[in-house]
Amino acid sequence: MQLVPGHLTVDALDPFVDTVNELGERHDATIQVFDARYVAGPKHLERALTLADRALDRGTNVARDRAVEVLCYAAGRRQIDQALELGVTEGDTRAVFLVDGPDETGSVRALEDTLSFEAVDTPLPWGRDEALIESYFSITAAERAATDATLEDLVCERVALLEVEK
Repeated sequence: MQLVPGHLTVDALDPFVDTVNELGERHDATIQVFDARYVAGPKHLERALTLADRALDRGTNVARDRAVEVLCYAAGRRQIDQALELGVTEGDTRAVFLVDGPDETGSVRALEDTLSFEAVDTPLPWGRDEALIESYFSITAAERAATDATLEDLVCERVALLEVEK
């Protein structure tokens, strides 16, 4: 799995999604893009991928598509329409691509060549908005004060709870 942060411009969402799906199929890769503001860190998306794969293996998945299943786990939501909030919208945004497949480097190169996407050499959590993450995942100030866990750890806990809530 490779996580690639960068600047992204989406002119129209449906054609953008179609292009990402086509690139994934062409490169035999799972490609999912996230609004970087919602990404708590690399463990957040690594955990989502692991749990999505486990659900697909067990037949307990909520989505037919692996990339959408990853999105649901990253969002900690069973409802796809609610999980889409973590995705990108039209306009300019900071984004993080999750790419998983046999030729991740080729897939990333294709993303940069095909989309209005410019990767940046910045470690995650790039673009993260802690207040937005706390609100989205219902992490309270009291919870933050009661533990020495990082925000990313708390989000990973929420992601894992999706498995329990099934």
